[in-house]
Amino acid sequence: MSQPLAGRVALVAGATRGAGRGIAVELGAAGATVYVTGRSTRARRSDYDRPETVEDTADLVTAAGGHGIAVPTDHLDPAQVRALVDRVADEQGRLDVLVNDIWGGEHLFAWDSPVWEHDLDNGLRLLRLAIDTHAITSHHALPLLLRRPGGLVVEMTDGTDAYNRENYRVSFFYDLAKTSVIRMAFALGHELGPRGATAVALTPGWLRSEMMLDHFGVREDNWRDALDRVPHFAISETPHYVGRAVAALAADPDVARFNGESLDSGSLARTYGFTDLDGSRPDAWRYLVEVQDAGKPADVTGYR
Repeated sequence: MSQPLAGRVALVAGATRGAGRGIAVELGAAGATVYVTGRSTRARRSDYDRPETVEDTADLVTAAGGHGIAVPTDHLDPAQVRALVDRVADEQGRLDVLVNDIWGGEHLFAWDSPVWEHDLDNGLRLLRLAIDTHAITSHHALPLLLRRPGGLVVEMTDGTDAYNRENYRVSFFYDLAKTSVIRMAFALGHELGPRGATAVALTPGWLRSEMMLDHFGVREDNWRDALDRVPHFAISETPHYVGRAVAALAADPDVARFNGESLDSGSLARTYGFTDLDGSRPDAWRYLVEVQDAGKPADVTGYR
């Protein structure tokens, strides 16, 4: 199989599960050496108290054809992030792809709760996890990425710029967090572009993450059993889909044409021709606008 990223080095910050894991594995499948970080390890679970570990992600990267290296890291701690980047520099001497996927806020926001009713401590921690972590990681990692021309930074978020601009997203704190990450990519584009690197914001569609599957009481092999309760879940996608989007961007010699832009897995699938694991091409954000938000019955015809 072709490995267009052989010899390239990636750091996927926040790769324990979900989109981060899918991205790390697909970068590995493309031949990259991938450093994967997170707070959940085989020795100690994070406050999520879930079974996925950063070491498991590294093993999956290697099994896919790359070289996975697990480095447990709390990205709110600048000293830990600095040590992580120093290790990458010492061991590889380069960094070609940085994916900022740190999040950790699923248990911290309340749906449709106005700011004056929302738990303030939870909301402020959510912002720190969503924004401070990305800024700290970029601060320490970008000098290494800029040692060579052609570097790529991917800021992972939820929602495209166009969708989030027109729609209230869950709550004040969640809305602010996810929109801020898009603006981060825009700002980084201005700072990195003249220096030979590219920054983009990227969102998956309705992600069949481990936590989402558990929420609906299904597994990846029987996820369609949830459609009786949640019909629009039919547009959902695996974490590998957005992972293939990142791998395609990283392998594109003309990726700078996207600098500073907000992208999504469905539109990039049309651009690059990749598919999800089942061979389909879910186009979730177009579906949300034209079907779900429009109040139409669930029908993915023409959308995957």
